[in-house]
Amino acid sequence: MDTDEDTSALNVDEIYANGADNDNSTHRQIISADQLDIEAYINLYSGRTRISRLLFIASNCGDNLTMQLEALRMAFDEIKKGEDTILMREVVKKINGRLGSNYTLDEAWCDAIVKKADLKKEKLDAELTSYRTNLIKESIRMGYSDFGDFYYAHGQLGDAFKNYVRTRDYCTTSKHIVYMCMSAILVSIEMGQFPHISSYVSKAEQSVESLDTIATAKLRCAAGLSNLFAKKYKLAARKFIETSPELGSHYNEVISSQDVAMYGGLCALATFDRAELKSKVIDNTVFRNFLELVPEVRELINDFYSSRYALCLEYLGNLKSNLLLDIHLHSHVEALYDQIRQKALIQYTLPFVSVDLNMMANAFKTTVAGLQKELETLITDNQIQARIDSHSKVLYARHADLRNATFQRVLETGRAFDRDLQSMFLRSSIIKHESLHRSRSRKL
Repeated sequence: MDTDEDTSALNVDEIYANGADNDNSTHRQIISADQLDIEAYINLYSGRTRISRLLFIASNCGDNLTMQLEALRMAFDEIKKGEDTILMREVVKKINGRLGSNYTLDEAWCDAIVKKADLKKEKLDAELTSYRTNLIKESIRMGYSDFGDFYYAHGQLGDAFKNYVRTRDYCTTSKHIVYMCMSAILVSIEMGQFPHISSYVSKAEQSVESLDTIATAKLRCAAGLSNLFAKKYKLAARKFIETSPELGSHYNEVISSQDVAMYGGLCALATFDRAELKSKVIDNTVFRNFLELVPEVRELINDFYSSRYALCLEYLGNLKSNLLLDIHLHSHVEALYDQIRQKALIQYTLPFVSVDLNMMANAFKTTVAGLQKELETLITDNQIQARIDSHSKVLYARHADLRNATFQRVLETGRAFDRDLQSMFLRSSIIKHESLHRSRSRKL
């Protein structure tokens, strides 16, 4: 390979050797693609998202019957602690008697929950009617909020959302507005209605005086999820990276601190350039607190920045099966992985005038034919300025002709100067003509 002298920003030696083992990589254990530890994973969360995530795993673990039944068993146990009979019937149907008699539909439990819910609903309805009659604004707000909590607990998320939003007209302080927005965001996430989130995040952020560090961190996470859903990966990365580590376990009903590291790290890796990756991720002492919780993400980011692309992509490959079981990230894994790989290919070629495709294919653990196809796509999309010699299997960079570019800039500067000079002469002539015209008019 021939290197370009003007690309000292990249560590050429490391790039050259990254297809082979080096001292750092041989002593570091690659992440294993072991089966997800469902119990350890689900203990990171609280509330309804535990059930949603378990059901998602059960539906998306493929032919892994053991994992599916384990997820359904845990979901059943979790639902039994609450009051959602609709969800219970759904889970029992999915279990289909495969977990024994202890995991069948308990009609007595369902009936008891329904009766209890009817009584509570009547009480809440009576209280709200009384508050509305007496025009007690704060009590009306609390009444709608209680109805929202009631419907949320029973899995009627649409009704819960409507009641939370109704409290908006009865909010008397900025703290009430923030609470309303947080409730609406929570239900929107549960329903998968991510487009709603951004407006409520913006509304809550306007109440600056009522936002503490934890509330702000929650809003950053919500905004990050909204941008992730919209496939605005760079914006999502920024929001997750801006999240304060004080978030801790305070938002586990939606997202864990490990998720912040994973989502933010992968989105940054896919969209940030080298300078941004260094300043906003690697050297970011705040986000480093999250990355310490997920060493795998920290290592693959460092490997990417250090041009150890083969090791980085191997890390990603081993993480993939578990990421596909993540309720928020699963539909973005392929797109993020493609962008990360394309960035690696582009950055690999930058320092060189020519690249041996056989050596590059070895570095990226792929075939020459497959690599050539990937490079052709990048060249067609104008992401790599190069051409491929298919016979000798060499990629030649097309660097700009600096001498010609300099001449062109000089000529353009000359033309601009000429235009300015002509404009000055014209202006001077017009002023002179107007002056003569006025003097003649005064004489007449």
